Amino acid sequence: MKKIITIVLLFINVTAFAQKNAPSDYVYSLQKFQQEYVLNHDVVKGKDTAYLKFFPIDSSYHVIANFKKIKDSAFTMQLSEGKTAKYLKYGKVTFTLQNKTIILYLYQSERLMKLPDYKNHLLIPFIDMSNGFSSYGGGRYLDVDITDIMDNKVELDFNKAYNPSCAYTTGYNCPIPPGENTIPLSINAGEKTYTKPLR
Repeated sequence: MKKIITIVLLFINVTAFAQKNAPSDYVYSLQKFQQEYVLNHDVVKGKDTAYLKFFPIDSSYHVIANFKKIKDSAFTMQLSEGKTAKYLKYGKVTFTLQNKTIILYLYQSERLMKLPDYKNHLLIPFIDMSNGFSSYGGGRYLDVDITDIMDNKVELDFNKAYNPSCAYTTGYNCPIPPGENTIPLSINAGEKTYTKPLR
């Protein structure tokens, strides 16, 4: 009987330890997001995926932002190869991060909005103080879907911030984050600098 009680208590302790140290649903969902991001990467393939790095997951970079629609206005987005692309400035978001009020603008590609799979896609290209140090020098992106915006609120998770294709190799024309989308903080979340030299 004493042996059975000991085994039961041991099982309870092990289970409690596992639950305590198991990743939360939020952390698990982001780990899965990162795994799928690496597995299905558009540019980096095979052994090179080992050079894709991420900041530790940090829930403080997960915010609910206030959204304000902007009357669709033409916007010329500068691209990395010296060209430009036509976008619409769709709206802006306002949120607080590290006790600072941040405003970012969301852009909709006039080319992509004609494609069924991207008709609701909005891009948030942004610059932050980590660029050129722990993250890619040219800034990073966040994606938002128009359907994600509800009651003038939208969820932003900088743990999902990712590098433009230009961060990995040459030959791509990537949107350059406009100066108005500068965050005066180091966003230590999402994808870090690609560690393999550009080829």
